[in-house]
Amino acid sequence: MIIDLEKFIAAERPCWSELEETIHRLEAKPNSRMTLEQLKHFHHLYERTSADLGKIMTFSSEPEVCRYLESLVARAYGEIHETRRRHHHFSALQWFLHSLPRTFRRHVAAFWLSLGITIAGVLFGGFAMAFDPEAKPAIMPEMFSNHLGDPSERVAHEEQDKTDRMAGHKGSFSAFLMRNNITVSIKALAFGMSYGIGTIVVLFFNGVILGLIVVDYVLAGHTLFLLGWLMPHGVIEIPAILIAGQAGLVLAGSLIGWGQRNTISVRLRTVSRDLVTLIGGVALMLVWAGLVEGFLSQYHQPVIPYWFKIAFGTVELIILVLFLSRSGSTAPGSSPGLRHE
Repeated sequence: MIIDLEKFIAAERPCWSELEETIHRLEAKPNSRMTLEQLKHFHHLYERTSADLGKIMTFSSEPEVCRYLESLVARAYGEIHETRRRHHHFSALQWFLHSLPRTFRRHVAAFWLSLGITIAGVLFGGFAMAFDPEAKPAIMPEMFSNHLGDPSERVAHEEQDKTDRMAGHKGSFSAFLMRNNITVSIKALAFGMSYGIGTIVVLFFNGVILGLIVVDYVLAGHTLFLLGWLMPHGVIEIPAILIAGQAGLVLAGSLIGWGQRNTISVRLRTVSRDLVTLIGGVALMLVWAGLVEGFLSQYHQPVIPYWFKIAFGTVELIILVLFLSRSGSTAPGSSPGLRHE
């Protein structure tokens, strides 16, 4: 075989350089993954470079080029046939900013189902309150007993009290709220083991309570008070419980396995990491909601104007929606031609 060596090297060097750059990226970021098209292209570069090595080995006058290609082909072969388990270094910030929202979006259908069940409960509780006010004491749990009285009396009392009635126990009150709400959320997830029946009951009942309270205050003409009281913490607390329900429904779907031929153990292993991610995010959200409720939501006008509390809740809701819908759309540290899974 007769070839013009200089022209051959000049023509093939771009291919070698591209292969070398790709290998550099893979070695620098060992947890990176390529798409199917990128993998095909990488394999094409490897095969072409291997063929070039076979051709150039016949020229004893180019030992440096030969050694360069041998090293390049060996490194590419190692990347293609790598079988060792790669080590994943956990980053709390990366988990929060990327893994959590991406996991949420991956199972967003279960979230909409969780929301639908809760809305059904809200409608049931609202209609029950509107048509049979006497049903409220029978449905409300004991922890909501301070809201069972007349809304007008409570609003008048809250607005006339200008003292710091939470002084000395804001922290303990917030901790109580966190514990209670996290317990409810864990139940919503764990009851997914009942093939979703328990999760549906938890979501529906929470919706009923919310519907009762909302309609009670709206019918009494205290919508502004209601928004100022619920929005600062509720725009985080309610979505957190919905996401817990989402996790429970994902667990139930894995147990039922519609249209899946994998064994139940395989299906559970597949979603286990996502369930931990979702419930971890729920816990963080409920910690924040507990702090806000203990240090802000319980203070009413004239101590804290309603417009400020409503604006605060609106900003929280916008940030949460943007975070869950946009954050993590681009994998951290990704390079052209590489994609993280």
